[in-house]
Amino acid sequence: MSLLTKEQLRGFIKENNLQTVPDIYNALKELFKETLQEMLEAELATNLGYEKYEKKDKETTNSRNGYSQKTVKTQFGEMELNIPRDREGEFEPIIVPKHKRDISGIEEKIISLYARGMSTRDIHEQIKDIYGIEVSAEMVSKITDRIIPEIREWQSRPLEKIYPFIFMDAIHYKVRTENHIINKAAYIVLGITIEGTKDILGIWIGENETSRFWLGVLNELKNRGVEDVLIFSVDGLSGLKEAIEATFPKAEIQRCIIHQLRNCFKYVSYKHLKEFSKDFKAVYQAASEEIARDKFEEVKKKWQSSYPFAIKSWENNWEVLIPFYKFPEEIRKIMYTTNIIEGFHRQLRKVTKSKAIFPNDESLEKMLFLVAKNVMKKWTQRYKNWDMVLNQLMIMYPERVEKFIK
Repeated sequence: MSLLTKEQLRGFIKENNLQTVPDIYNALKELFKETLQEMLEAELATNLGYEKYEKKDKETTNSRNGYSQKTVKTQFGEMELNIPRDREGEFEPIIVPKHKRDISGIEEKIISLYARGMSTRDIHEQIKDIYGIEVSAEMVSKITDRIIPEIREWQSRPLEKIYPFIFMDAIHYKVRTENHIINKAAYIVLGITIEGTKDILGIWIGENETSRFWLGVLNELKNRGVEDVLIFSVDGLSGLKEAIEATFPKAEIQRCIIHQLRNCFKYVSYKHLKEFSKDFKAVYQAASEEIARDKFEEVKKKWQSSYPFAIKSWENNWEVLIPFYKFPEEIRKIMYTTNIIEGFHRQLRKVTKSKAIFPNDESLEKMLFLVAKNVMKKWTQRYKNWDMVLNQLMIMYPERVEKFIK
């Protein structure tokens, strides 16, 4: 529905002699200013209970008391407004709040640009080009700092009582710390709820992968309400297995098969890589653990002499590589690889690739949170074939699952 008729629009164009795009912009800017001014006047009239110059309707001891000038930033750039005052100082404008000089929503725009991975310099240039407003790198940082309380609230929010699957992995970044560039990891915990939807349970920034660190993360999940986890799918992160066993002793721990393959490939010559990979496919696609063990012995016999370290890698990790064999195919597809969390990592890298070095932990934390927030908005679909997966889990873990079904 159009706000103006064609005749009104033509009258507006003629009255303002509009011939170019800048002409339209300037006319709209002036119209916007006049509209704001009129809305301020209407607010005060409502507050006092009588219109300007209509004192016969006055039922209050309060009255108008002139104006104060205020420069505000809008989507049309900066403009001067006359803010009406009342004698008793009770008037609190809504359209242009007290102490607020930016009514353009520009802060949200800056946070949105920051969430897309734009540098503070790029944001400065973009805002200047579009709105004619100077926004320094320091100002961008201060504006984005306003999401820190939201991050703290998100990172401590209550969680579900049970997660059938939890995936844990890390992604690494360079961060400036006390005038040194240090490699730091963002540890991501992703859960699948009993309803089959994905959720990022938290992001932790740290330097060292130790059982003590992971114990702190897992205890934090418990303190936020998690009572049970059926299956953890993880990369070979140091200390993680011990921490899971200490906090969720009933949970299955599945090492990512794809990560295991990549790790052992570094011991294999490129000329044999395709054949070696094909042989191991028969191992991890076997119908049962027993068949898998037989296939592995065949692979070992064939490649042991050429690539002993690759074979040893599988032997050393066998106990955390085999849990998925006891599950049906639908559950296997979910748990045997951490691809689900690596997909999230790809979304993070898309945004953070322009950031070679983060100035501090907080800067990294802000960007990762904003990306996570945008990604999670799109996670509206249930996991594929979830009804079948949930029914199988209920058969396998009846007492642990059924009490959490709503």
